[in-house]
Amino acid sequence: MKGLRLYKIEKLCSPIAVDLLFAPGESLASAIAYPWRAVWRVNSDRRPQCPRFLISVPKKRLRHAVDRVTMRRRCREAYRLSRDLLPRDCRLDIAFIYVAQSLTPYARTAASMRKLLGRMAASLPPVSTDEDAG
Repeated sequence: MKGLRLYKIEKLCSPIAVDLLFAPGESLASAIAYPWRAVWRVNSDRRPQCPRFLISVPKKRLRHAVDRVTMRRRCREAYRLSRDLLPRDCRLDIAFIYVAQSLTPYARTAASMRKLLGRMAASLPPVSTDEDAG
């Protein structure tokens, strides 16, 4: 994948993958960087080798649909611009969940996203290559 645009392959939309992501007993990790919470797990069973994500802004947090859509757009934009903090060939499934009670500015969302993606990258197991074995 080239460029800065978001591709369809990067969106986590399979109900089976979402159920696996939130299944109890699965090896998943989570972190909070206000106003977002991230839950992720390495899904080694799937074919596309890129991180996939979904965004959840609960109605309980933001009552108006306009506000929920605004926060989803801000999160999507922040992810799009800082996704290079993650390796492109990792098979992560990620869920971003909004935890604040009101709208937050884009700068706060972008800083939170960079912090969360940095934590995800640090938690990934090191990738072994054939050159290291020699």
